[in-house]
Amino acid sequence: MAKFIKKSPAPLYFAAAVWLGFGLFLPLYQRSDFLLCTGVSLLAFVLGKKVFPNKVYETPDPVEPEVTGDPELDELVKERDKALAELARLNTGIEDPRITAQIERLESDTRMIVKHVVEKPEKLPQIRKFMNYYLPTTIKLLNAYDRMDDTGISGSNIDTTKEKVERMMETIVVAFDRQLDALFGDEALDISTDITVMENLLKQEGLSQEQPFGSNG
Repeated sequence: MAKFIKKSPAPLYFAAAVWLGFGLFLPLYQRSDFLLCTGVSLLAFVLGKKVFPNKVYETPDPVEPEVTGDPELDELVKERDKALAELARLNTGIEDPRITAQIERLESDTRMIVKHVVEKPEKLPQIRKFMNYYLPTTIKLLNAYDRMDDTGISGSNIDTTKEKVERMMETIVVAFDRQLDALFGDEALDISTDITVMENLLKQEGLSQEQPFGSNG
């Protein structure tokens, strides 16, 4: 497992707030004033590090890329792996359990969508907009949410944006589910046709549940 550290910007904000406070409400004319402000800002930074410590994440070791032999499908698989890796990183970093559960759902849907298309390449055109717009835009929104959530600060802009992303995630999960479902449209129709034909044949042969047992002979 590879490890990486994500530093919270909150301690820097605390230190900057001290300088801003000194600049607005206290004099900064003498050397001692600057030294005092520096000392207080360092203390604020240290306290900020304790309240919002660095986060250590583990990511799975890289695996050999799947090769299909088809350039378009190979590129599709590469895009899938890149997206799944980023979703996994976001899932580790975001602490809201509802958002993380939704991300896991998106990971599963994305994995199954691409798997189905690799098995049935003729369906590749059906997911171009999904891969080129919906998936990367979703990751962009989640990255913005992750950055704002990591500040540890509540404000009108941050809170409003996070709430918008949270509401949008509910719609996105439904859209991903429907994209996966749409890929099985032809198969569902074929199965329905087979079921109808079999039901009719069973009735003709007197083998249907609707026929009394032994009535065909």
